[in-house]
Amino acid sequence: MRIVCLDLEGVLVPEIWIEFAERTGIAELRRTTRDEPNYDTLMKYRLDILANHKLGLPDIQAVIASMGPMPGARAFLDELRETYQVIILSDTFYEFAKPLMQQLGLPTLFCHSLEADANGVLVNYHLRMPDQKREAVKRFKELNFQVVAAGDSYNDTAMLGEAHGGILFHPPENVIREFPQYPVVRDYAGLRAEIDKAFARTA
Repeated sequence: MRIVCLDLEGVLVPEIWIEFAERTGIAELRRTTRDEPNYDTLMKYRLDILANHKLGLPDIQAVIASMGPMPGARAFLDELRETYQVIILSDTFYEFAKPLMQQLGLPTLFCHSLEADANGVLVNYHLRMPDQKREAVKRFKELNFQVVAAGDSYNDTAMLGEAHGGILFHPPENVIREFPQYPVVRDYAGLRAEIDKAFARTA
């Protein structure tokens, strides 16, 4: 009865907003949850920039359609799912994630949704629920699952703290400094080894 909860962007796929920023030349969109801990602040900032540049959901989806998982991510995920249940807990949006999830073998994804107008202009975003990563881990524990979680950013640390074991995967230095209690790994072999060790400690 073991579940692994993984973040999506920065762990299994590239950061969507950074990729979009690079392809559009809008440097301000490189800001992610690695830089801004307050997700509401970050999303309002993004939506304002998109509106100012007259860019909408179709523009972002076109970029995402040409992206793929990080090298080795699909093989890592396939192997992990042979031993554990795996849930992707992400602060991305279903409208963004679908083509990437297909390339990852359609693992279960819990995330949020976007609202666009008739012209594809993004006008709002809707959280599935506040603090959804931590709350999901909490509920899995109430269902008598052992849970190990891994992520790379500020918005992952609540679920890492709630899980029986938390792991930082290739995080930036500011996150490492602020959360030294979590082991840090830099590749999928290290992540798999740390997941196995974390479950062994809870046995």
